[in-house]
Amino acid sequence: MNIAWKIVLGMATLAAWAPAGAVGRMVDLTVYDRTSQQPLPIYRHDGRYYVAGQPGHRYQIQLRSREGGRTLGVLSVDGVNVLSGDNADWSQTGYVLDPFVATEIRGWRKSLSEVADFVFADASRSYAAKTGRPDNIGVIGMAVFRARPLPMPMPVRPMVEEASGAAADQMRQAPAASAPAAKALSAMGGPIGTGHGARETSVVSYTDFERASATPDDVVTLYYDTRERLIAQGVIPSTERMPPPLPDPFPGHFVPDPR
Repeated sequence: MNIAWKIVLGMATLAAWAPAGAVGRMVDLTVYDRTSQQPLPIYRHDGRYYVAGQPGHRYQIQLRSREGGRTLGVLSVDGVNVLSGDNADWSQTGYVLDPFVATEIRGWRKSLSEVADFVFADASRSYAAKTGRPDNIGVIGMAVFRARPLPMPMPVRPMVEEASGAAADQMRQAPAASAPAAKALSAMGGPIGTGHGARETSVVSYTDFERASATPDDVVTLYYDTRERLIAQGVIPSTERMPPPLPDPFPGHFVPDPR
């Protein structure tokens, strides 16, 4: 048995949530910009998946299980396990998803009741860089494990259902950019990473999870950078226009005099 984490109060289950664009075979993974209140489009380029982040914006990772059984997702950001803060590895702890359930991961786990928000930030201000681990900044990863099937119950013994568990994820570093792309990128701002933002309530509990195998059943890798840098790399077409911001229904507090 491995100790894992089960999402409870404070991390809303999104039963009817369906991602506009997601990556993953067993579990859909989507990045949602909490500042602009929009899901980030996913771009495919040379067999890899990317999203464009805006420095200073908070974001969350949204997960939706496609599996009829319990799964464990070991989740990493910038090569760091979002639960333990260790260098991410498949064998570590993660989050549990019950069958066909959707949920949101808003930040770095600080306790059973609190997280520090995920925030797009300059790479030098990312949590990974500030803790001396700058090599894998700019990628979100998830290793997904199925639960080991329960043994058949003995005729005289009632079957006790095993509690579901969560998983940890291994991040993979993107290959170095080609010389022309690197030259184009040098003329603009640097890459972004994920900062350690303000704390907010997010309640989880411990649970047990027995993996069906030592290696993950699926590995999800999603790279991210600024929109300008992704355009320079050819990931986003230069002709694609920035989507207009959504109108804010409550931009002020009182009625001003007309001009």
